[in-house]
Amino acid sequence: MEQSISRRMLLGAALSTLMAGRAPAQAVFRLGLTPVFLDNDASIIDGLRRALSRGMGREIELVQRRTYQEITGLLLERSVDAAWLCGYPYLQHADLLDLVAVPVWRGGPRYQSYLIVGAGDSAARLSDLRGATHAFSDPDSNSGYLVTATDLRRMGEQAEHFFSRSIFTFGHRNVVRAVADGLVRSGSVDGYVWEALAMIEPELTSRTKVIARSEWLGFPPVCARRDNLDSEPVQALQTALLGLAETDEGQGALMSLQLDGFQLASSALFDGIAARMRDLDP
Repeated sequence: MEQSISRRMLLGAALSTLMAGRAPAQAVFRLGLTPVFLDNDASIIDGLRRALSRGMGREIELVQRRTYQEITGLLLERSVDAAWLCGYPYLQHADLLDLVAVPVWRGGPRYQSYLIVGAGDSAARLSDLRGATHAFSDPDSNSGYLVTATDLRRMGEQAEHFFSRSIFTFGHRNVVRAVADGLVRSGSVDGYVWEALAMIEPELTSRTKVIARSEWLGFPPVCARRDNLDSEPVQALQTALLGLAETDEGQGALMSLQLDGFQLASSALFDGIAARMRDLDP
């Protein structure tokens, strides 16, 4: 009996020693993704997840929702640890959010909004589209809504009155499809997405044409809650993003995304979007 008790005590002590020597399991990092062109390609998403997971040394779950508002809400309520947002929702919640990193595309952290019509359309500028049907991407998208809405406001117009009908497609690729298929006459789309699609789906973009480009504006950033920015998991994400170009796996993910890499940035990068927000709601 005493020997049995001794064996159990020794076994318990050995297990305690073994468990004490193990590092505690790391929680899965949850990264939110807004509905950009990559949301339709599982291989691109998985490549990004694997590259970031390796760079962070922990498992990552990529969380997708239909709208920018849903992903922003998850970030604000701490249901995700960070999110790849747009400059518009970042600035809408600038009191609570901060920048983790910003993508670099074609040599810089900026992109443009494109106004597109069908390839055979005679329109040459926004003013030619009065009374047309129009596709926006998302009401919280800079390139897919804010730019065109503020261009119209600067003309003394409002989108709901200028266009005969407007729709939200909740995806930039869907805007291009709606215009290409003749479901609407015109659309507001992320220029990076249109250019990326021109490389991977040229038969789609060839049925559209760009008739206006915005000024260069801050590229959609990766954000975290300001009160969580200095936490170890978010700092690990930042390091992994900044180092993507330094590994073969990271280079593959960047190539799939058609990005050069990621860099640090300040809120000043988004001053152009902030100015448009002021114009829309003076």
